[in-house]
Amino acid sequence: MHKKRKKKNPFADKLFCRFFMFAGILLRILSQSQAALLARFCGDMVYSLLKIRRNLVEENLSATFPEKSREEITRIARQVYRNLAENVFEVLRLPLLRTPEDAARLVDVDARAFQAKTREMNKGAVLISAHFGNWELLGMAFGLLVSPITVVVKRLKNREIDRQINRWRAMRGNRVVYKRQALREGLRTLRNGGVMSILADQSDPKGGFFMDFLGRRTSVFLGPAFLVLKTGVPVFVGISRKIGNGRYRVEYEEIDYSDLGTGKADVEELARRYTLALERYIRRYPEEWFWLHDRWKRTEG
Repeated sequence: MHKKRKKKNPFADKLFCRFFMFAGILLRILSQSQAALLARFCGDMVYSLLKIRRNLVEENLSATFPEKSREEITRIARQVYRNLAENVFEVLRLPLLRTPEDAARLVDVDARAFQAKTREMNKGAVLISAHFGNWELLGMAFGLLVSPITVVVKRLKNREIDRQINRWRAMRGNRVVYKRQALREGLRTLRNGGVMSILADQSDPKGGFFMDFLGRRTSVFLGPAFLVLKTGVPVFVGISRKIGNGRYRVEYEEIDYSDLGTGKADVEELARRYTLALERYIRRYPEEWFWLHDRWKRTEG
């Protein structure tokens, strides 16, 4: 039996969007430190009182880190909610980033290795990231400080919010494409020397390729790996992590695939390599990842 889809309520979507925009106006009036304090309070409220997906978050953390005590799991889970609240507030403050100097005050990135493999060689690239740190801020800052990018996004259920966030994503030179367009637009962008940014940490609804991720079998998207092997561009895994005082540092590494061809097994192997690179960051900084996603809901067979 198929689950009945909930009917969309355009009025409710518009009302929530108006609230969303009003909240953004208020947050842009606050200083960065004031907004961070409010985010910490809101994160604690959601964790302790509303408990939205708290059981799922703690179960995911416990399954991934069986060696950690209950107290450690609770501490990490609480910080996950604080970080996510801060992420939302920072997204609402994105219009304040107007220049590379604005971005540099928030994000520290050394892009020399990236540019040596892309701009200096007149080549495009695929930048693999995850729902880690503040991925929206990473996209805008990277576009301002390094190179404009084409961001692959998933369409949000609330179409009003979706359109507004996409306007923010693209207001400083980046470009936005939906997942359904990613293959066609990705090939065109990469062959023209552009940079594609793709979040590759969620499960593939089609469930075609499974591997171990954070200790459990799950499906993994092959699209980014296909694009890389088809076009021969370099592929980097990059994340932004908090370093205090509202600042982030971008860390990235190139994924070598010089030993791979273009067959199905090669695509799967490249996907395995960049997924394991993402896993290393998540294990190192677990409080930075989006544990609220039911990442392991799809099983083989």
